[in-house]
Formats: sequence, C-alpha cells, structure tokens
Amino acid sequence: MKRAKQTSESIELGIILALSGGFMDAYSYLARGHVFANAQTGNMLLFGVNLASGQFQNALHYLCPVLAFGFGIFLAEFIHFQKIQKVHWRQLILLVEIIILFSVAFISFEQNLLANSLTSFACGMQVQAFRKIHGKGYATTMCIGNLRTGTHELCNFLCTKKVQHLQSGLLYYLIILSFILGAILGNFCIQSFSLKALWISVALLIVAFVLMFIDREKDEAFQ
Repeated sequence: MKRAKQTSESIELGIILALSGGFMDAYSYLARGHVFANAQTGNMLLFGVNLASGQFQNALHYLCPVLAFGFGIFLAEFIHFQKIQKVHWRQLILLVEIIILFSVAFISFEQNLLANSLTSFACGMQVQAFRKIHGKGYATTMCIGNLRTGTHELCNFLCTKKVQHLQSGLLYYLIILSFILGAILGNFCIQSFSLKALWISVALLIVAFVLMFIDREKDEAFQ
C-alpha cells in the first residue's frame, strides 16, 4: 500500500486516533457512570429505555452526550469552513480536543453529566475532522462502519482475488484492533489513575497533533 500523501490520512495517525477513541469510550463508560463517549447508538438506546421507564434523570445522562456529540460535529465543520491559514484546521480541532479532555480530568464524579457531555463533544469533533485513511472513509471513535467496510473488502478479495481489497480490509481491521487496544489500555489506566487516566488519551492526541506538522506533499516534492 502506497504512503498517504496527507498526514491526516496516514495509517499511523489513524492508529493513534483510534487508540485515543477506544480509551475515551472506556473512560466514560467505566469511570463516568456507564455512559458512552463515542457509541451514541448505545446512548440513544439507553435514553429511550430510561425514558420509557420514567427514569427521566437517568435519561438525561444519555441524551446530553448525544446532543454534545452532534454539536461537536457541527463545530468541526464550521471551523473547516473558516479557511484558517496559519494552522491546518484539523490541527485546530485536535488542539481544542486536547484542551477539553485535559480539563475533564479535573471534573469530579458528582458532575459526570458535564464530564461525559464534554468528552462526547470532543469525540464528535474528532469523528468529523478525521474521516479518511488512504482516501477511504473510516472512523476513529466507533467501529461498526469500519467492521462493515472491512468485511466488505475481504469478501471482495475472496471473490476477485485483487490484493488491494485484502490490503483495504486488513487496514480497517487494524483500526478496529487499535480501538480495542485503546479500550484495554483505558481499563488498566483507570484502575491506577482514576479520573486523571484521561490524560493518557490527551498524550496520544498531542502525538497526533505534532505528527500533523509533517507536510508529506512538500516531502514528496523534494524526493
């Protein structure tokens, strides 16, 4: 598989962001009252279940992250349309995400609703800003789309024997594996560092932020 022309579509950046995505979901679920930071389908389901049973306060704990996730998507796209010159708009998204998640680690257990909403907001920004890897659509904060497309590509490989389908399918499964590893890392870190464990996810995003200073298009021009 050829090297991606843009760092934002590179395999290494995709792996780092997927690790962070899995970590954030584990953090919000295990440390913040069993609410998903990324899996908004799960939050919608639990919102409906609690609403139906009259548990309105519990329902709110699932509704707010969904709304925050949507607002994160909106803001990321709004920033994209601003045509910022001094820094890549995706780097700005990462910087905002880093600041938000760093702050969430200071929010107490009694304010889990706020913490989960902010975390989901950051995840919404990330999923909107980073949508391609090697030109193919993917997600770093959820796996169902990656699972569908990866399996589709593997089926195409078995039917056509074209190696590009195998490479593409394995790439999607690599992102899924990275997400799972991020969740495993989150589980262990939460046991050791409690609320401050989220700073591990922040560290991963800082690495991604620095990595994006690499201008691959210029590098290739000089080769």
